[in-house]
Amino acid sequence: MIRPGFLSPAERRELEACVHSQREDHGIARRANAILLLDDGESCAQIAKFLYLDDDTIRGWHKTYRDAGWDALAFDGWKGGQSRMTADQEVGLCDWLQDRFCRSTVEIRNHILQEFGLHYSHSGCIKLLARLGFEYRKPKALPRVASAEKQVAFIAMYQRLLAELGADEAIYFADAVHPEYQTKPAYGWVKAGSHPAVTTTAGRGRVNIHGAVNLETFDAPFVEPTTVDGVSAVQLLAKIEERNPDKRLIHVIWDNAAYHKGSDVREFLARPACRINLIQLPPYCPHLNPIERLWAVMHQYVTHNRHYPSQKQFATAILKFFRETIPNEWTSFRDQVSDNFRVINHNKFRVLA
Repeated sequence: MIRPGFLSPAERRELEACVHSQREDHGIARRANAILLLDDGESCAQIAKFLYLDDDTIRGWHKTYRDAGWDALAFDGWKGGQSRMTADQEVGLCDWLQDRFCRSTVEIRNHILQEFGLHYSHSGCIKLLARLGFEYRKPKALPRVASAEKQVAFIAMYQRLLAELGADEAIYFADAVHPEYQTKPAYGWVKAGSHPAVTTTAGRGRVNIHGAVNLETFDAPFVEPTTVDGVSAVQLLAKIEERNPDKRLIHVIWDNAAYHKGSDVREFLARPACRINLIQLPPYCPHLNPIERLWAVMHQYVTHNRHYPSQKQFATAILKFFRETIPNEWTSFRDQVSDNFRVINHNKFRVLA
């Protein structure tokens, strides 16, 4: 049930103006009317009956409004007809829009009115923007990453390492993961009109895994520590050595976490018989670690659209993935866990201040 009273006074005024406007598109005014009725406490079924629609349409409108706002709900994809703006005015508007990120058409309509003396309705403005090549989008969340130069240098180093790798050497990528005891809904194909659902969990527990993967053999040693720290890092390195008795040198590539370069690890590396050569990833570059893709496969197999009645059953399923699924089924997903690296360059995006 959608609780009434979710609109602020300003939001109600905007929607009421849309409903009462003689210039507004009928379909968009009807959506505004539906949101207002929901805010008044009417049910989706009642509103659908009033508007000769189905209640799922009303719920969809509410979800769009809740998640992305009125501009997203009012966008219908139609680009409109002849513009009332001149070509020069359109160019000026495009230049003005390129320098800012407008969350609502209110700011744009006010600018058009003040700059060009033209009044546009909400739907008319949206159609104008669509015709000028603008769309209502959410910015992409860019991770903080090392410079493109450092990423390129790492990829070049890795390719040289592969080319020169001896038969008595091996490469492992390592990291830690902390799958949480929570249901993770995921997309899938279903019959139109059906309503798939998955039971959620209320627990906050998690499983700690410190693991590694060899992309050539898909050997995936791991430890299950209470806490991921320098001790678990050393335990993992020792297990990698133990599983490769025939290797003279084992290159382990992992990130710059403090426990990956602390005193425990330094002491382990100082042993005369140590066969581990550590290679640090550039800072903030998880996309250069293929084991992150193995974690994604783990979620596909274990957590997506799956409910576990207890945290113990959840932990058992996680460990089964590492102990059984990887050794027995790795050929079915090895293409998903690859070293096909790419460089993330913020210069390709218009990063908002």
